[in-house]
Amino acid sequence: MRSEEQRIAAASLMRELGHEFVARDLSDDQFDAVRGDLRALLDRVRTAAPRVREFSRTQLEEFSVTIPTFDEIGQRQLFSDSVVAGAANPMGLGAQLWRDGDVACARVTLGKAFEGAPGRAHGGVVAALLDEVMGLMNVIHGSMAFTAQLDITYHAPTPLEEEIVARAWLERRDERKHFVEATLHANDVLVASAKALFIGVDRSTLLEQLLITED
Repeated sequence: MRSEEQRIAAASLMRELGHEFVARDLSDDQFDAVRGDLRALLDRVRTAAPRVREFSRTQLEEFSVTIPTFDEIGQRQLFSDSVVAGAANPMGLGAQLWRDGDVACARVTLGKAFEGAPGRAHGGVVAALLDEVMGLMNVIHGSMAFTAQLDITYHAPTPLEEEIVARAWLERRDERKHFVEATLHANDVLVASAKALFIGVDRSTLLEQLLITED
């Protein structure tokens, strides 16, 4: 198993642990045992070398991002460390992203750790999911942009432990301004919709800012 696959597998277990921890009523003895196990695990992880996300000049020149189709889900990671869609991020949602023509899509089943009001997902988690899928419009249309404004309408409670699907599309573009819209459904129920304004930035300038200094 490759190191990236190892990272994803470990992150998946940590996400599952987080949801089970929130969902279970542990006894005092169980808490004591879990604390000891987690302390030992934390100490073990801290012995590893620091990991730094960085660009080399070669990586910068070759930098490109493609969105998988539905049939390619799971074959490659778009943003492996993303808090929304990164399979290698143990703190994240673990959403899956794909492209359907010029429409960006995402699906996820939210666990207990993302609960807001009892039995429903936290509104901020819903907002993060919609922002992520709407941001894929920049990739689809070959640009780089930042979220400037995000307006969300919550139509119904977003359920936990049930698959939800988000879809986003470019409504119109006015030079650097990209106007994007999105919906979020649980089965056939519209639970949220959103409109966003993204402001385009110069690709080369942005990537140069990420470039590490080479000796």
